[in-house]
This record gives sequence, C-alpha cells and structure tokens, in this order.
Amino acid sequence: MKKIILILLLSLFSSKILAQRDTDHWFAPMIASSSNGSQKQALYLSTDSMVPFSVSIYNNNAVIGTVTISKGNPQTFDVPFSLMVGQGTTDAMSVKTRGLYLHGNLPFFATYRFSEVNHGEILTSKGKAGLGKLFYAVYAPLMNNQNTQNFSCSILATEDNTQIKVSGYAMTTWFYNNFNGLTHPSITINLNKGQSYTFAGFANRPGNKDGFIGAKIEATKPVSVTNGNYHGQFGMSPPYNGEDIIMDQSVPVERLGNEFVLIKGKGNLIPEIEGAIIVATEDNTEIRLNNNPTPVATINAGKYYRVSAMNYILNGPAHHNMYIKASKNVYVYQLLSGIEDNDATEGFNYIPPLNCFLPNVIDEIGKIGELPYYTTFNPPLFVKLNILTQTGATVMVNGTPTNATEGPFPVTGTPDWVSYSIPNITGNVTVTSTKAVTAGIAGGSGNLGYGGYFAGFNSIPVISKSVGECVPGIILEVEAGFDHYQWNLNGNPIPGANSNTYTPTGSGNYTVSITKGTCVPLTTYPYKVQNCLVNTVKPMNICSTRTPTAITPAFTNSTQTPVPGTVQIVTPPANGTLTLDPTTGILTYTANVGTTVDTFTYKFCGNDPEFTDCEQVKVNITVQPLVLTNATVKACEINGSGIFDLTAANVGGPATAVKRYYRTLADLSAGINEIIPANAFQSVAPAEVYVKATTIEGCTANAKISLEFHPKPVIMDADLSGCFVQNNTSTGTFDLTTALVTTTNPVTKRYYPTLTDAVNGTNEITTPTNFVSPNTTVYVKVITANGCFDFAKITLKVTPPKPSPLLVDQYICPDARTTLDAGPGYTSYQWSTGANTQSIIASVGTYWVILTSNGCQTKQTVNVMPVPSPKIKKVDVNNNTVTLTVEGGTPPYQYSKDEMIWQDSNVFTNLVRGKNIFYVKDSYNCKPVQVEVLVPNLVNAITPNSDGINDTLDYSELSYLKDLKFSIFNRYGQLMYSSDKNNSYKWDGTISGMPVSSGTYWYEISWTEPASTKLTSYTGWIMVKNRN
Repeated sequence: MKKIILILLLSLFSSKILAQRDTDHWFAPMIASSSNGSQKQALYLSTDSMVPFSVSIYNNNAVIGTVTISKGNPQTFDVPFSLMVGQGTTDAMSVKTRGLYLHGNLPFFATYRFSEVNHGEILTSKGKAGLGKLFYAVYAPLMNNQNTQNFSCSILATEDNTQIKVSGYAMTTWFYNNFNGLTHPSITINLNKGQSYTFAGFANRPGNKDGFIGAKIEATKPVSVTNGNYHGQFGMSPPYNGEDIIMDQSVPVERLGNEFVLIKGKGNLIPEIEGAIIVATEDNTEIRLNNNPTPVATINAGKYYRVSAMNYILNGPAHHNMYIKASKNVYVYQLLSGIEDNDATEGFNYIPPLNCFLPNVIDEIGKIGELPYYTTFNPPLFVKLNILTQTGATVMVNGTPTNATEGPFPVTGTPDWVSYSIPNITGNVTVTSTKAVTAGIAGGSGNLGYGGYFAGFNSIPVISKSVGECVPGIILEVEAGFDHYQWNLNGNPIPGANSNTYTPTGSGNYTVSITKGTCVPLTTYPYKVQNCLVNTVKPMNICSTRTPTAITPAFTNSTQTPVPGTVQIVTPPANGTLTLDPTTGILTYTANVGTTVDTFTYKFCGNDPEFTDCEQVKVNITVQPLVLTNATVKACEINGSGIFDLTAANVGGPATAVKRYYRTLADLSAGINEIIPANAFQSVAPAEVYVKATTIEGCTANAKISLEFHPKPVIMDADLSGCFVQNNTSTGTFDLTTALVTTTNPVTKRYYPTLTDAVNGTNEITTPTNFVSPNTTVYVKVITANGCFDFAKITLKVTPPKPSPLLVDQYICPDARTTLDAGPGYTSYQWSTGANTQSIIASVGTYWVILTSNGCQTKQTVNVMPVPSPKIKKVDVNNNTVTLTVEGGTPPYQYSKDEMIWQDSNVFTNLVRGKNIFYVKDSYNCKPVQVEVLVPNLVNAITPNSDGINDTLDYSELSYLKDLKFSIFNRYGQLMYSSDKNNSYKWDGTISGMPVSSGTYWYEISWTEPASTKLTSYTGWIMVKNRN
C-alpha cells in the first residue's frame, strides 16, 4: 500500500522564537486495530541552537534515554513499540502508562515517526501549544465496515489528579469494552501525571463511522491529545480500497483560528482522496470556501463538515490550493493522498490557522526524508516542499532563492497570501521569508508515505502555567519573542507586567495583550487563577473535659464570608467528639474524660461563586484549667495614697485572657463596680483588690492583688560651698552632685532652681557638676529605682577671694633685690617663679602668686619697680662756676665731684679749666648719674688791630663738641654775631666786614655734652678794642 503525509511547517518566529520549537514535548499514545508486523518507531529531534544540549526522554515519569542535539546535528532515538501503541481491546478504555514526555534546556523540534509493513505516520509535537483543558476529537470518517480499522483518541495527563470528562459523541458509538453512547452518554476518568487513557472503536460498528467525531474532551488540568485512525479509509466514493494509519496530535480550543489555506497533495481530484474535515467548537459556525459569499455549510459545536477535493483551484502548473474561512474558530484537518490514483496512501494533518503572528523563519527541520522502516524504500521517497507566505515576500530555502517555476502562485479568495511548490526536497530544511510564512512537505514511496505539521501551533498566543497551580506559587506564561506584552487582571492593566511571564498575587481572570510588528494587537483568552487552599494551625485551650466548646469557622486572611454548607470535618478528633451543624456551620468539640491533648482538622470555603477561597484548619487542643495566683503590686506614696497599675500584677493565665479588676470579691462575683482604668488605680495602702480572668475559650479564675507602697527615699538638706568665679567674685562654681542629700541607694537626682520647679519638673539644672551661682538655695528631686521621690534643699555659699594684705608694689634701685612676703594664713603658695614658699627674693619685675585658702585659690599680682633716676637737665657754666639743673628721681638731691664728698648745693665754683665730672643722686641713694662738663678758657677782650695778638675771639678748639655755637649781643640784647662751623667758631670784631665800635659786649656759648643730652652753656662779657 502507498500513503502520503503532507507536512505544513508552521512556526511562530519573531526575533528569537519558532512556534513548535519548545523545551517540552508530549506524545499521547494510540490503539492499533491490527498490525502488519515489523514495527519500527523513533523520535526525531532537531534544533537551531549552535550550542549542543541534551534532551531527556521519559515514560511514566522515568527517564528512558538522553540524546544531545545542535543545529546541523539532528538525532534519533528508538522507542519501544509498546510504549506508544496498544493492541487489542484490553489496551483501550482503561488507565495505562503509555506515552512520552521530552525535556531539554533549549527549544527543539520533536516528531514521533513510526511504521509497520506498508503503513507509516508521523506525529508532530506541538510543544506546550498542544496542552490544554478543552478539545474536540477528530478522525477521518470510517468508510469501510471492517474490524481492521478503527478510531483512536488518547489523552495523556501532565499533572496528578487530572479529572477528565468526555461527552458529546453519538448514542450509536460503540467502544472496545462494549460501552456505548446510549448507556454511557459521558465518561469520566482520573489520571495522574504520565498516565493515559485511549477511547477507541472498530469500524465494523456503523455508529463508529463518524459518531465520535466532535466528542468534547474536558480536563481539570492540561492534557495532550492524539486522535485519528489506526487504520482508516476516508474515500468519498466506493470502491474503498486499502487502508492506512491516519493520525495526528491535536491542539486545545484556545489555539484555534478561522482562516486557513490548504495546498493539495499528490492525489487526483476525482477519487476524492483529498479534502478536509472541519469541526466546529461553537454553534452557528458558517463555512466558506475560496471566499465564496455563500456558506457551504453552517454547523454547530461538535459537528463536522467534509470538504470535497473538487474545491481545490489550479493556480499554477500542477499546483492546487484552497482558501477556507469560518465565521468562528474551528478545527481543520487536511485529508490527502501521496500517490496519484491510489486511495490507500492517505494522510491526515491538523492545519494551523493563518494570522499575522506567523513566523518569518522556519529553522530547522531535520532529516525530512527519513522514516524508520523494516527495509529499504523502493522506489526512493519523493518529497515536495510547499510554502505559503504573505504576498510580496522574498522566499529562500536553505539560503537559495526560489525560481519562477516554483512560485509564487496566487490563492483564490485572499490577496494576502501566495504559495510555492519545490520538488525533490531532502535533508535538513530551513525556510526564510521577509514576511510571515508557513511551509510543508508532501512525499511518499512505492510502499508508503509520511508527513506531519512541524510548526505554527502557537501562532495564536494562549496563557498557560509554567509552574504551580494556584496563588501563591503559580507562574503564567505565553510564547516569548513578541514585541510587547501587557498583563491584565480582570481587564485592568497590571503596572510593570510586561514580560512573557507573570506571577499572580491573587485570584482573578488574567489576560495578556500582545503586539508584533504591524499586526493588529490581540488579547488572549482569560486564564482563571484561584487562590490555593490555605492551611493553618490553631492552638486551642479548653477549661475542662465534658464541656462543649463551639468553633465558628473564620478566614485567616480572606475577605470572603464562610458558607456554612461548605464546612466539613477532614480529620475527626481521637480523644473527643466533634459535631457539625450544617445549617450554621458551627463545630462543637467535647473532650473525653482524662484527655490532656487532642487534634482535629476541618475545612470550609467562602461565598465568591467564581473565585472561591478555602481554608483548612488543624486545631491542636490542650485541656488546661485556668489557675491564677495571688500577687502584690506596689506604688509610690504621694500625700498618703498611690497610683497602682493593677495590670502589672503577675497573676498568671494566658496572655490572651481578658482580666477585669474589682475592689471587693463581692463586686467581682456580681460583675459590678469594675475598676476602670485598671492601670491607674488610686488607693491607700496597704489594701486589697481582686481580678477575674476569662480566656477566649470561656475559662475563668480569680486572684487577690495586695497593694503596698514602695519605701520613699531618705533625704536631708545640705550646705554646699563653692569657690568664687574669678571675673565675678560674687558668684561661685558648685558641684551640686557632691551635696549629701540622701542615704538611699540607688537613686536618680534631678536639680532645680526653686521648689516649684522641682515639683513641676520645669527649668531643670542640666549642668549640676558645674553650676555657677551667687549665694542662694536650690532643690534636688531624689528618685528611687521604683520611681518614688522626695525633695531636699541645698544652700549654696560662695567662698570669696582672700588676697594677701602684705603684698604691695615696691620700688628698689635698678640693680637691687627685695623680699616679697605673702604672709601666713594660707594652705599653699604658688609663685610665678615656681617657688611654693611664703616669700621670695625678687628683682625688678612683675610677679603673681596663687594663694590657697579654704580650698579656693586667689591669684594676686605684685610689681617690683625700679626707682626713677634723677636727670641732669641743664648745665650752666659761668667762667669757672658750674650750676647743675636736675629733675626726676626723688628729691632731695645730693651732688659730688668725686662720689666721696657730697653737697646739697647744685653750684660748683673755682673749677679748673678743662673737663670736670659731676655726680648726682636722689634720696634712694642709688647709683649716681654723672655728667662731664668742659670749663673752657674764655677770653674777655680782643684787639682786632692785625698785630697778631688777641686779634680774634677763637673757639675753634671746641669744634668737637656737639651742637657747639656762640653768639655776640650788644648791651641791648640784640644779636650782633652768630658763629658756627661755617665760620670756624671765630669772630674778628666785625659785622659784615665792618669793625664794631669799641666797647663791652655779651657772649653766650653752648653745646651738648657728648655722654648725654644735657645742654651746657656759658655766658659772660667781652671787651672789644678797635683802633678807633
């Protein structure tokens, strides 16, 4: 027999994605109605990753093999026949462990290729796009009434505790175990992860021709579905010769679309071994072909329409295509043939819908021309590549552009798409286009054919969960690689949720809005997320056994209201009884006699009909009677009473117990006159009050509280002296902390300037160790460790300075020394010289001494000053008489020429001509001052007659004296002549060259003594005798 399989390679590639490329793949099994023997089967794995990675292969959750793949290096893995194909009636309609799961760290393509003598088929995995919770079964109508043909629909669970319901099949359907649609209008099964269940029926039952087509498959968790015929025959007119395997993997309803293009296989049109099966998922679905405005059919959910091969249109050399458009989303499975004029080479392939989200690249499908078979194909396999892309695109196959004989060819009914056909394709295939593209192959040999779709199954994005079941823990995902994502909760955008995954934080309907290029943005179907069952543990104390305790269910965190009818006992108590009132939802627990601990668990749910919160509570019971102990509370006594914090009484009991306080036991028993507030109760002491404690379980107990006063601090007034402040001797510095005001220890002290401040706690002295004050009183608040206090007074007295009355300034001769004596009466002396004696010997200078008395120090300064020396202000020389004028010093003065003989007079007479030294001292008798005086040889007459004798008055011999000058005056005191160094200190008796008249004139001569600043002057008369 001969067969064809057409593979339309649909991938969703944008940036970095390919549609059926995935990290996870599942293959649900199938049931063979019969077998020709020599079965061969293998997994074919390929990828576009340049980096090698390993793929693990599982059956029933156990690894059965591992392969390593990379781009250009596809691999195969032989699979035992029994792991995927069952035989006989016992392998159907029961839970089995057939099926495969594949996982790799990077995305890859996976196909399951299998054969027997003269038959073969390919299952192309849709990856995670093939998982879902709602499917409709599809197979080729069974045209031969033979028990070697069947329909097969298998379901593989991906998670534990998956509930599955199958319904909607015809009442005339007969299954392998003789169930039928009349007696079993629906079938419910439960599968764990890795388990599978196959529905199957033989073709020799007339109702099975198409009775299971459109059966509805509903699951509580994601499953994978494989459906078709093993074997089948779908020719539309007799004779129905031969049979073949007709099988493919399905996709969930949310992956469906409504626009499709089919490219015919190798079969001729007349035998009707080409066409399609369309199954509706919604009522009133209209089917149109090649854009015909009139629907060829209108069908309801679960119903099907067989499309005739005569609807293919020739749009190129031996190139037929067909455009299908539905008003609502549908399943489209292509029926095709691999050999002309042969109705036994049948193929069956799910067709992905067209949309703008299809890929631009399909890379890479490995080993296209291979199928595991028991012998060599003869003749060799023939493969034709069919390509569908958007109009105006540039297409390349394995890097080579297509030629005009290969296309593009128009598609009648849509101007948006064109098709290509490339014969004799082999090896690994990569298809690229500048626009959205799909591709497939059709091929066969003299004995059989093979094929299947490789990509495009998630071109309609659908939310799925990557991990977890509920919040917290669930992570949602859609396909990666689109331009932009925006997750929404109940229709509202979630800020910052812009990746292809999202971790929900609460229950609700989640959608994601997706954009790609210039495509119209789309929003996925809602994905319902529920909150997880909350498990809590609650301890509960009860007072005694045989006392019923009511428990009203309440949520720990949810805002929903518990529904009484949802309350159920999960685990009953072992040491007591637990009853449930279904009307109120209240549980009642009673402990058995002798019980000390017990535990039980109950569950309840909330009142939200769509997103119901549930909580399971484990209650740990402790039978613990409430016992209190008497206690004492103390307070400080203030004016005969105290403020008592009754809540501080340590009477015991659980922290959650409510305590109430009463003045008398009678008030407690009657529940009257409660003390409020209990933390500030004013009372005398000693006294007694009472407390009643009530636990949340209703247990009660009483205790007595004794009231007592804390002892007050022992205080006493104190006097405190402080040394004067240097710059303000009326104030002193005090260390208040040294005042002895209490014998109680430990205490805290606070200091205040007045008693009012101390009582009110105002104007506290913040620097008590360095308090500056005049004579006054301050107050200290003495506080014990218990907070009790009293006040003491501190009297402050300033210790004044105590200078020495003996230390006065003194005058001494400059080279003399004197004694400075501070006198007795001080505890210590500290002189500026470093001496620490009562007195010191001092020369001229300024001295200080620190005198310590009564612990205070007085610093006193004393000056030792030199006696002012007398100064010789003027020296008058009159002939041989010298008169000294003295000032300064301390009179009376004494005068001497030899420092031996002293006189009181300042006039010296009968002096010899020449230099004379005079000494002067004052009453202090210090070293005398001296002056050297020149007594010149003065001339009293000149005769300017040019005889060479006494012609001039010549004092040039005195020119060495400083400031020397002499002047001549007439008897009227008029200046006649003034001589200086310019005229050599000489006078020749003329004025302006004219002789003066003979007569008597007065002269004055003066100079400054070289050793001092004293001015010496001489006056006298002179006779001038001229010739006239």
